[in-house]
This record gives sequence, C-alpha cells and structure tokens, in this order.
Amino acid sequence: MGKPEGKYAWTVTVGTKGQIVIPKEAREVFDIKPGDHLLILADEKQGMAIPPKDSFDDYFKKLFG
Repeated sequence: MGKPEGKYAWTVTVGTKGQIVIPKEAREVFDIKPGDHLLILADEKQGMAIPPKDSFDDYFKKLFG
C-alpha cells in the first residue's frame, strides 16, 4: 500500500529545552525558512497541529471574529 498523494508523516524528538527540529523534507514541502513564524494550534483531546504559514489570517478571523 503506497502513501496517499500529498499526505506526509514525520517524527521529531523534543530536546531538553522543549524544542523540536522540523525535518528537512517538511521544511522543503511547506517552504519553511529560518526566521519564519509558525502557528501551533492545540486541543487537549485532539492534539497539536501546525497549519500552513500563509493561513494565519484565516485562523485569526475564525478564532477572534
């Protein structure tokens, strides 16, 4: 069974300072560069997500009207 197109999964390790390294392939796929700001969304029951960096405005409008 092959990987569904456009779907990815990576593992990361949390360092002693709580930092993670975003895998190189993920940075390339999502055009993440040093100095970029990322939004982390979290729900205690559903977990955490990092949405595409160009979707900040959409999320803030939905969250804060």
